Amino acid sequence: MSWAEVRDRFEAANPTLQAGRIGIDESRAQEVTAHLRPNPDMTATIDQLNPFASYMSSSGADVYRPFANALPFLSASYLYERQHKRDLRYQSAQQATTIAESQQADLERTLLFNLRNAFVQTLQAKAALAINRESLAYYDRVLAVSDQRLKAGDIARIDLTRLQLQRIQFLTDVQTAEVNLRTAKIQLLALLYDRTPVEQFDVTGTFDYREPLLTLDELHQSALSARPDLRAAVQAITKAETDHRLAIANGTADPTFGVDFARNPPIPVYMGFSVTIPIRIFDRNQGEKARTQLEISRASKLRDADTAQVYSDVDSAFATLNSNLTLLRPYKTSYLTQAADVRDTVSFAYQRGGASLLDFLSAQNDYRTIQLNYLNLVGAYLTSASQLNLAVGREVIQ
Repeated sequence: MSWAEVRDRFEAANPTLQAGRIGIDESRAQEVTAHLRPNPDMTATIDQLNPFASYMSSSGADVYRPFANALPFLSASYLYERQHKRDLRYQSAQQATTIAESQQADLERTLLFNLRNAFVQTLQAKAALAINRESLAYYDRVLAVSDQRLKAGDIARIDLTRLQLQRIQFLTDVQTAEVNLRTAKIQLLALLYDRTPVEQFDVTGTFDYREPLLTLDELHQSALSARPDLRAAVQAITKAETDHRLAIANGTADPTFGVDFARNPPIPVYMGFSVTIPIRIFDRNQGEKARTQLEISRASKLRDADTAQVYSDVDSAFATLNSNLTLLRPYKTSYLTQAADVRDTVSFAYQRGGASLLDFLSAQNDYRTIQLNYLNLVGAYLTSASQLNLAVGREVIQ
């Protein structure tokens, strides 16, 4: 799997991200609740029932008539919300959804950083295994030549024995690299929430470095526009302002309009209207007004803190990246080539009796050390590149 395939699989299958998406859907459901109108009220009353009433009929018999003087009454009322309370509630709920979306993007940003690190570690383990296998194969070829030299009487048996004993170190490095690769794959599969057997899973990608194309100022500007946590902080200010307007609106009185129908003999049916207005003398929503006003100031301070953190994250990641590049450049331009040349030259000389066994083993060790150091530096560079992507909020280095 390539990095793009790994990322797509992760975004589709990771349960933490799925739970976050459900949270966004819950926030959208709250928008529906916030936009609902108040329900009207209906009251049905029947008065002046006489359970003991009886009347003489025309035939002279007593008739039980408890509803003879009943007065039915039917009324309906509706609360009318003033000062756009419903619209403000809906607007606040919508803004809460946008904040939830930004927080979900920030969660994905952090999890993708962990995923990218696991992917890089897998690539690094693959590269280390390839180098150790190549060193072992190269050493085996030298052993074969040394065995022929022994048969020809060109070297002593003790030298061949020492070479054979040294092979165990190369074999150990190969086994260790295989274990490290398997462990890295297991960690990557765990992040992908994938139950594929380790033997059937592999990743592919370029394990190398490249020079950054953006300057530090460009990275700052990109981070200010792309970081979802900073975007959520800005959105929190807007929501706080809306909540403050809603608190002011909730401090106003909302009238309740009513209409009723009744019967009052000899009037068969009559109707009336009513208006109920609460008198806001003591409770004018003072506490919520003050709290939401303070929340605007609090959200602004948090926005300023997040902005400073963005600059700090980008500066630190960029400095680490440049430090790794400073170390990598001489490896790419000279150290790797020189180490390979020294190994091949000393090996050629040793096979022809022009170098000592100690020189040959030292050259082999230096070559392997330089190669592994380069791999570790590339891994550190890719990790710092992921850190820079995390700091900026998008992939500025692929």
